[in-house]
Amino acid sequence: MELLESLTDGNVIMFLLLFVRFTSVLAFFPFFDNSMLLVGAKAALGFYLTILFFPLIPETTINFTVTTFTIAILSEILIGFLASVFLQIVFHMLSFAGELISFVMGFSLASSFDPISGTQKPIIGQLLVMLAVMIMLAADLHHLFLLFVDRTLDTVPLGGFVLNENILDYTIKATSELFLMGFTIAFPIIALIIFSDIIFGMIMKTNPQFNILVVGFPIKIAVAMFVITVIIPSVVLIFKREFIEAFNALEMFVSG
Repeated sequence: MELLESLTDGNVIMFLLLFVRFTSVLAFFPFFDNSMLLVGAKAALGFYLTILFFPLIPETTINFTVTTFTIAILSEILIGFLASVFLQIVFHMLSFAGELISFVMGFSLASSFDPISGTQKPIIGQLLVMLAVMIMLAADLHHLFLLFVDRTLDTVPLGGFVLNENILDYTIKATSELFLMGFTIAFPIIALIIFSDIIFGMIMKTNPQFNILVVGFPIKIAVAMFVITVIIPSVVLIFKREFIEAFNALEMFVSG
């Protein structure tokens, strides 16, 4: 009887809006956007989390119409999408760095299927992104989305999210820094490969019999792989720093 009494129009609408907020975050959030994760599994997880967090919803007396309810659903999808974009930019930073490294190594055509995104990506870019996912899981950073949803329940009413200038400004700034940080990560490899090309050019000038395709190409790959191994700790630190900063930027959603 208590369950039936709680099934009021307001509670049902609030439950549906909370379910949309969870599923929209799960649909775009890093790691959970993996194409290998079944849509039904993510929907079931969102439904389970909705049941757990439903008692935390502040009581409201908002009367929804069909139009306002549709707008509320769209606002919930928007908050999940934009919050996930903040964190996805960090992963695309590593992917961009991997594409630059693959290009200078001569691996630009050596692409393989990425099970995370479901697309073809250069090998080095895929390696860096998979490393980032492993770091995120090992550090329990994927649990941050629960903290994010919990904090928004107190500050952002269900269906009441409004896009502000701070979010747009940060998105533009983070997108520009994506290329800067990606180039910063790839710079040591790019610099050494260019330096090796200069050395090979000087050798070919003094020794025309030197076959750069036979000798130079494997040397460039070996040098690049050695440098990647050396800079991996720095890449890990950069990723963790940028990921935490991106999550701290989600405070804009909480503060409104």
